[in-house]
Amino acid sequence: MGLMEILLIVIPSTLLWAAPLIFTGLGGNFSESSGVVNIGLEGLMVIGAFTAIVFNLTFVDVLGSWTPWIALLAAMAVGALLSILHAVASITFRADQVVSGVAINLLAIGAALFLVKFIYGKGQTDIIQKGFSKIDIPYLSDIPVIGKLLFSNTYYTSFVALAVAFIAWFVMFKTPFGLRLRAVGEHPMAADTMGINVTRMRYIGVLISGALAGIGGGVYAQSISSDFGHATISGQGFMALAALIFGKWHPLGVMGAALFFGFAQSLSIIGSSLPFLENIPNVYLLIAPYVLTILALTGFIGRADAPKASGTPYIKGKR
Repeated sequence: MGLMEILLIVIPSTLLWAAPLIFTGLGGNFSESSGVVNIGLEGLMVIGAFTAIVFNLTFVDVLGSWTPWIALLAAMAVGALLSILHAVASITFRADQVVSGVAINLLAIGAALFLVKFIYGKGQTDIIQKGFSKIDIPYLSDIPVIGKLLFSNTYYTSFVALAVAFIAWFVMFKTPFGLRLRAVGEHPMAADTMGINVTRMRYIGVLISGALAGIGGGVYAQSISSDFGHATISGQGFMALAALIFGKWHPLGVMGAALFFGFAQSLSIIGSSLPFLENIPNVYLLIAPYVLTILALTGFIGRADAPKASGTPYIKGKR
C-alpha cells in the first residue's frame, strides 16, 4: 500500500472524526473566554446527539434529504436550552461551575436514556435512513492530487466545522463583541467599569457553547453512529475540552488540536487496515485516542493560561 493510498484512507477519516470535536471545542472556547468553565460539554453533546437522531427519525418522510441539516438545528436549539441551566446555576446563583457542569453531564445522559426507553421501548433508537453520507465535493474534487485527498469521499460537515473555526476566530479577535467577551473573561471588573454587562456577556458565551456542543453531538450521531444509545457519545465531550486546553483557548488552536484527536480516534477504527498498524492488537488502537489526549496535555503543551477570571463568579462591586 503506497503513501497516497494510506493518505486517501487517513485524511477523510480524520476530518470525519474531528468535526464533532471542533464544534464542541469551539463551544467550550466561547464559554471559557467569557469566564465560565463548561465541564458539561459531554452532556450537551449527548443531548445534541439524542435530539438529532429522534428528530431525524420522526421527520425524515416530511423533510427528505434536508433532514440531517434541520436535525442539526434542532440539536443546536436543545443544546442551547440545556446550557441555560448551567448559566443560571453558575452565573446567577454563583454555584461552583465544575459541579454545575458535572450535573449537566449526569442529567443529559439520564434524561436521554429515559426518553429513548420511553419512546422506543428499548435501550437505543432505530437506525436513521438519511444521515450525512460520503460525497465528492463538486469541482473541488477534480483538482489534481489535493482534490482526491481532501475533497473526495468526505463529508460536508467536516468543512462546515473548519469554516466555523475561522468564523469563531474572526468573531473573537476581530469584532467588538469578541473583545467584550474576552474582556469579561480576563477582567470582569474592568469590563464592568467600561459599561459592559458582565452577566449578559457570560450568558451569551454559555448559550453559544451549548448551541455548538449540540451541533457537535448531532454531527457525531448522524455521520458516525447513525443511532443513539448509552455509548453513542463516549468521552468526545471531554476530548473536546482537552482540545480547548491543548489549543490554548484559541479557536484555530482548538481546530488544530481537534484534528489531532480526530486523527487519533480515526486510527482506532481504520488502524487494522493500515500496513504499519495491522499487527498491533485492536485494544491498543482503541485506547490510543485517550492515551494521546493525556500525553498531549501533560507533555507538549507548554504554558497554557486560561482566561484569568475563568471559573470565578463575578460579584458586582466586590474587590
